[in-house]
Amino acid sequence: MEFDQFNWGKTAENWEKWWSGDLGRPVFYFTSFSASTRDDAGLEIKPFTSQYDFSIPAAEILLNYENKILRNTHYYGDAFPTFWPNFGPGVLPTFAGGEGHNHADTVWYSPGRFEGCELKDIEFKLDKSSLWFRRIEEFFTAAAQIWKSRTVMGMTDLGGTLDIIASLRPGEKLLLDLYDNPDEVKRLIREVHDVWWEAYAHFENLTAGSSPGYSAWTPLLSKSRYYMLQCDFSYMISPDMFEEFVKPELADSCRRLSRAFYHLDGKGELPHLKHLCSIPELAGIQWIPGDGMPPSADWPEVLREIVGSGRKLQVFVSSSDEVEKIISCLEKPEAAAFIGMNFKREEEEKLLGILERFGV
Repeated sequence: MEFDQFNWGKTAENWEKWWSGDLGRPVFYFTSFSASTRDDAGLEIKPFTSQYDFSIPAAEILLNYENKILRNTHYYGDAFPTFWPNFGPGVLPTFAGGEGHNHADTVWYSPGRFEGCELKDIEFKLDKSSLWFRRIEEFFTAAAQIWKSRTVMGMTDLGGTLDIIASLRPGEKLLLDLYDNPDEVKRLIREVHDVWWEAYAHFENLTAGSSPGYSAWTPLLSKSRYYMLQCDFSYMISPDMFEEFVKPELADSCRRLSRAFYHLDGKGELPHLKHLCSIPELAGIQWIPGDGMPPSADWPEVLREIVGSGRKLQVFVSSSDEVEKIISCLEKPEAAAFIGMNFKREEEEKLLGILERFGV
């Protein structure tokens, strides 16, 4: 389907059936792009939304994105038009006194006003006058006015709670804090959790009634609250520490979401999989093998453990062969969500064959 003729009713219905287990097949989010996306007119498409000068109106950036990306995207299967304000992986520190920094291919955060503070002196509160908070707010407001239910506005990447704290300490100090000041860490976890949800609810309200559903940096579609939770910091801690410092707050967030997913990022997080699968309200798990690792299709034991626990599974794929391999290894492939973006056109016939086989 194309942007101007998009059938939101059917797409939203299929996603709801997938969430409830009534679709009877996987969901497939496949896209490809037209050659015209290389048009040099207008603003350059930047990998991070934060890299645009903050003086450029959000509405101008969104309309440029619509003309260059949304209107030149071919949507296959269960894919849909979406935009999410990408201000880097875990922007919440900038809402409370931390600082954000743009580079050519990444965004990172520093302690800002918390530089040199002892853990006990860090008080985490939402500052709605923060430059980055107001900039993201501008994007949500502009999207509601411009698109009016023609595009899903994904939640910005607020970050994982310990990942956010690690941006303020930074990480090596936080590792020692887990031993030296566990009670202070837990106190700060609760403060960050509260600010996280205050920010989430604020942005959520700005597009209430004007977005076809909920989404995030991973484009799953839900009529009720969905988010991709994470704790990349957990790569460096034991399962016992995960159970003590990560799981309780994570479970609280899962209870506040209708469809909570977890971003399982790399083999260093696999020791925590059993703890994740013990959270009743966790609806699904995304498996990311990590840089330099074999693709998701080459981890059948991980994929089977996730689906076998009763969770949904989300994987990124880059070819039809990967899709086929994953489908064949799962006893219940209908639990899977396959996301493949920027597919090469020579893959199109194979992908359409997969969709046809599943009656899409």
